[in-house]
Amino acid sequence: MLEALELTKAYETHVALRGLNLHISQGEVFCLLGANGAGKSTTIKLFLNFISPTTGAVHINGLDPQTHPEQTKSLLGYIPEQVALYPRLTGLENLQYFASLAGESDLCRQRLKEVLAQAGLPEAAIDRRVDNYSKGMRQKVVIALALIRRVRGLLLDEPTSGLDPQAAHEFSKVLRRLGDEGVAVLMATHDLYHARESSTRIGIMQQGTLIETFQAKEVSHLELEHRALESMR
Repeated sequence: MLEALELTKAYETHVALRGLNLHISQGEVFCLLGANGAGKSTTIKLFLNFISPTTGAVHINGLDPQTHPEQTKSLLGYIPEQVALYPRLTGLENLQYFASLAGESDLCRQRLKEVLAQAGLPEAAIDRRVDNYSKGMRQKVVIALALIRRVRGLLLDEPTSGLDPQAAHEFSKVLRRLGDEGVAVLMATHDLYHARESSTRIGIMQQGTLIETFQAKEVSHLELEHRALESMR
C-alpha cells in the first residue's frame, strides 16, 4: 500500500534521506523511531507529496503521487503533531464540514455521531466547541474523518506528543483497530512505549538511513529502548 523505492531527499549540501526502501502493507501499523533530524518527518512529507524526492520514488497503492496527486491524496489521511480544527465549531460540526469538502455531504447527524464514537470521542464532547477540546479529542475528530473517507493509508507525525498517559493509551487502541480494519499506518514518533504498543513493525532511522526493521512483538520495551538509544549515539 505504502512503498518507498531508493528514496532520497537532499537540500543543497544536507542529505535528509538516504536511499530509503520501505513497504507497508494494508493492515500493518509501522512506527518510525529516531532522533530529531533522522529523516522521519521527511519520509512522511514525501509520502504526502508535500515535498518532492531528489531521487527514487514513492508509491501509494501503486500510484506515484508526483504524477497522480489527486488519486493518491484521496487514499490517505494525515494527522500532524498539532491538529487544526475550527475552534468555534463543535466536534460534529467540524466533522460535517470537512466531510463535505471530501465529497461526503449527505451524512446525517446520527451517522456523524456514530463515526465520532467509533473514533473514541466521548458522547458528551460531540456537541461541544472544539476550543474546549484536549489534543487527544481533536485527533479523534480527524480519525473520524479518515473513517468517513475510508482511507487506505494513514500517516501520523508525533501524534502522542503532549498526550496524557490515558489519552495516549486510547490512541494506541484506535491505531490497532484501524490496522485490524485494513488501513496501512505509518507513524513517526519518539514515544517508544506506545510505538511498541501500537505497531506491528518498527523501523529505526539514523541520519537519514533506515538502519533496521523488526516485528514489534519480537522485542521487549527494554530492548526497544536500548536499540533506539544506540541509534542516537
